[in-house]
Amino acid sequence: MAEGPQQAGEVLVVTGMSGAGRSTVANALEDLDWYVVDNLPPQMLTPLLDITERAGGALPRVAAIVDVRGRGLFTELPREIRSLRDGRQTRTVFLDATDGVLVRRFEAVRRPHPLQGDGTIIDGIRRERERLAVIRENADIVIDTSTYNVHELASHVYDLFSAQGSARHTLTIMSFGFKYGLPPDADIVADMRFLPNPYWVEELRSLTGEDTAVRDFVLSQEGARAFLDSYSAALSPVLAGYQRENKRHSVVAVGCTGGKHRSVAVAQELARLLGDTPGVAIRVKHRDLGRE
Repeated sequence: MAEGPQQAGEVLVVTGMSGAGRSTVANALEDLDWYVVDNLPPQMLTPLLDITERAGGALPRVAAIVDVRGRGLFTELPREIRSLRDGRQTRTVFLDATDGVLVRRFEAVRRPHPLQGDGTIIDGIRRERERLAVIRENADIVIDTSTYNVHELASHVYDLFSAQGSARHTLTIMSFGFKYGLPPDADIVADMRFLPNPYWVEELRSLTGEDTAVRDFVLSQEGARAFLDSYSAALSPVLAGYQRENKRHSVVAVGCTGGKHRSVAVAQELARLLGDTPGVAIRVKHRDLGRE
């Protein structure tokens, strides 16, 4: 008896700047049981998926690492991605980093950039940025790895691509301290420094926004509840729009001076208020909570 058509699985196309962490991402995806194929010519994406779908669900999630090592074949990537989206759940991840960081990474491993030719590393980086501009613009997820070490990048991949049930969008609400810099992957930033700082209350200084006393202090301040109610209401249509546009992940960063008191309490309360948003999985991350 002939078998019926198999259900098309989820497809992840990982691309981006050379030196931005594709190998780390590939390893992390393999740890999450994705079937990962590295250095695949774009024209081989459809044949690969046709083969994997014959496995009858044994390979439900396939990740293809595609980059400029494919030379002239790489120019076909946008067209191939458009073709894949017809009938398959397909996402594109673009890995990026600043020019300075990429230069340092290439110098550290003492390897030339694949596009530098007779020029310098920075020449190769600039050529690559020109070639990838359209792909970056249309990517579903852009990850700036400039401030990540390999372990932090792997952890970020785990957060993004572990099983998420029926959620169409994952929202990370991240508390942070402005004195340590803005999170490079933040889509939206909220500033809690308009609220009184619990740091200046002696009995609260050694506590954090995870403690009930600090939470109650922060949320009872004038303007705190009005901000939370208005901000959560404003984010609701944004999250609905992200789902319509197939944007799978976003980061709302909530900052205060040190990332220990106000931003932590507000981030957790914001997550509670948005917790029932249809189609959205909420994650809370406190980036700077462990800093001195």
